[in-house]
Amino acid sequence: MHPATLLIAAASYLLGSIPVGYLLVRIFLKQDIRSIGSGNIGATNVLRSGRKGLGAATFLLDMLKGCSAVWLAAYIASTFLPGVNIRNMEALAAICAVLGHMFPVWLRFKGGKGVATGFGVFLVASTWAALAAIGIFFLVLLISRYVSLASILGAASFPLLAWLMPSGQRPPFFVAAGCIVAFLIVAKHHQNIRRLLNGTESKFGSKSSKPESATA
Repeated sequence: MHPATLLIAAASYLLGSIPVGYLLVRIFLKQDIRSIGSGNIGATNVLRSGRKGLGAATFLLDMLKGCSAVWLAAYIASTFLPGVNIRNMEALAAICAVLGHMFPVWLRFKGGKGVATGFGVFLVASTWAALAAIGIFFLVLLISRYVSLASILGAASFPLLAWLMPSGQRPPFFVAAGCIVAFLIVAKHHQNIRRLLNGTESKFGSKSSKPESATA
């Protein structure tokens, strides 16, 4: 494997592994986000700290992690890998960035569920499909008030949307990467899926005592 390919994979993982929610809550609230709500480091659980601004900042910065990983991969590939399909390197970065967010080395590999970071990688790799997927997310959230359900359906819809609304070439690995990232996000919501089926999942904005439904 070319060293530049390894650099893309490593840099993307490390970018994705930056624990934004953990750092923001630690810096501004002097608390450990892992002791709040579900213990998840994502934006939804940061909202449970009572600071909407921190929740919004977490989502934005987690999204930018994904964007940056794909942008960096394209730059490295175009500079050091002239014979390689850049789309494949973007796909590699997308997978590694989301894995970094989900399994950050800094927090003993216990991270978030990849929603915001996944949206970020999708937004650069397949812009129109990502925007359509986030539209589905907000529509489902508006109707159901389940953040987890909105996240699951938004992520699951992306591979099909990316096929129907392509942004550039679609080599096989690029298509596979979209499916892999979507699968990872849905799989990370396995506990939420169980609660949705049991009718015990908490709705967004509810004052239920079931904090473990946080996502992102």
